[in-house]
Amino acid sequence: MRMRKNVFGFVIVVALGCLLCLFNLVNAEKQGSRDVEDGKLRIIVFGAHPDDCEGRASGVAAMWAAQGHHVKFVSATNGDIGHAETAGGPLARRRTKEAKQAAKILGIDESVVLDNHDGELMPTLENRKAFVRLIREWKADIVMGHRPNDYHPDHRYTGILMQDAAFMVTVAHFCPDVQQLSKNPVFLYLSDNFQKPNPFEPDIAVAIDDVFEKKVEALWAMESQVESLWATGNFEKVVPIPKEPAEREKRRVEFRERFTSRDRSTADKYREKLVVLYGEEKGQKVQYAEAFEVCEYGRQPSAEELKQLFPFFER
Repeated sequence: MRMRKNVFGFVIVVALGCLLCLFNLVNAEKQGSRDVEDGKLRIIVFGAHPDDCEGRASGVAAMWAAQGHHVKFVSATNGDIGHAETAGGPLARRRTKEAKQAAKILGIDESVVLDNHDGELMPTLENRKAFVRLIREWKADIVMGHRPNDYHPDHRYTGILMQDAAFMVTVAHFCPDVQQLSKNPVFLYLSDNFQKPNPFEPDIAVAIDDVFEKKVEALWAMESQVESLWATGNFEKVVPIPKEPAEREKRRVEFRERFTSRDRSTADKYREKLVVLYGEEKGQKVQYAEAFEVCEYGRQPSAEELKQLFPFFER
């Protein structure tokens, strides 16, 4: 009799567990549907390595997120050779963890690191399909990535893969396992300073003064870069982050200056565009900015639609 009761109790527990899982699954699907249909923008940013999205677009990402829009960062490689002393699986896991921590600081929905080796990304059909699926699954309104004439092969091929996904995301019989988008997103390039075969020409520049400290905090969380490339300018040696609070803060201030200089130079370089978008008085006061160029392979937005996609300007 006791055995029957125990078996009956076990069956009840299992049944309740199954019902709970089913409820959670249905609720998640409904939540996902609400997220897509909530009237908010959906943005996906492709960077070659864990730190590229954060370095070039985390300011606008934090601003979108603060308004309730949905942002996803995708690192096309796992960054497993981007350090002076460690490499392979341990570094890939470390950099993935750092990317996810940065996403939490920025308040964006998620950060995904694809399992491709650093320095080995190629513009293959398999990778093109992976990009198409990611864009479709996110139901993106905006897609961002590197220009295809950047300095690093992973950057260049991330840009090519992003370009190759444009239009294909709307073709029903390409990757038919994920429903095609009804319209092509707007594709944009992240800024860079390369001049050949053609220089970066911003279609939009965004003041990030209000979220600059949050951007610095997110980048500071990527310690594997802070102690290697960002400390020395190369991958030849490591400068460990001090553990003693005063020394650690001194190092953080020095690190902050690196990005202060870069984002300030972006604002200065594209001051004319900032004045056009913000007006003379406010445009001249912008200290830090991020800039983006519309890729001709995606949907071509009007100047007014571009402002709607970047809803940070006074009407």
